[in-house]
Amino acid sequence: MFVKICGITNREDALAAVDAGARALGFNFYAKSLRAVTPEQIEAFVKDIPNDIWKVGVFVNESPAKIEEIGARLNLDIAQLHGSETPEEYPRGLRVWKAFRVTPHGIPDGFYSWPAEARLLDGPASGKTFDWSIATAFPGKLIVAGGLDEHNVRDAIAIVKPWGVDVSSRIETAPGRKDHARMKRFIEAALRS
Repeated sequence: MFVKICGITNREDALAAVDAGARALGFNFYAKSLRAVTPEQIEAFVKDIPNDIWKVGVFVNESPAKIEEIGARLNLDIAQLHGSETPEEYPRGLRVWKAFRVTPHGIPDGFYSWPAEARLLDGPASGKTFDWSIATAFPGKLIVAGGLDEHNVRDAIAIVKPWGVDVSSRIETAPGRKDHARMKRFIEAALRS
């Protein structure tokens, strides 16, 4: 089980996450996000991140060519796709995680058939949890996100038994600025589960 800290926008937060035990860092390249970054911003410090930490680019309906360009420029390990992409729109040269938002009706169509290394289940809106019990039967690599914090991550892990957990907004002082103490408590709670 690993922890991904998403919405990283600066060097201090990236290195604090690594020091606290995060295995993956997420950089959001979707311009409409409150945590959006440009390749230039990340390029300023990406070489300071240890090679064994997964660098995850978060994209929404971006062209495979653009994802591949950013991936090569920043030496990303993974493309996390959050839009209406199809398997035919896979970027090359990167591992792919496909994200799905849980709806009031449960897990969205296509969740089980998408040919990604892992699937990420996110809450219905930013910072909102979902009924974790619906994810317990998934046989592949599953990452749980959405509304997790240091108070509920152990419950989510106990119920779902995921491959990894992903956190962003619930451990921030402001969008794109991590609360290092809360982030450390979150990682410790997750890794003790």
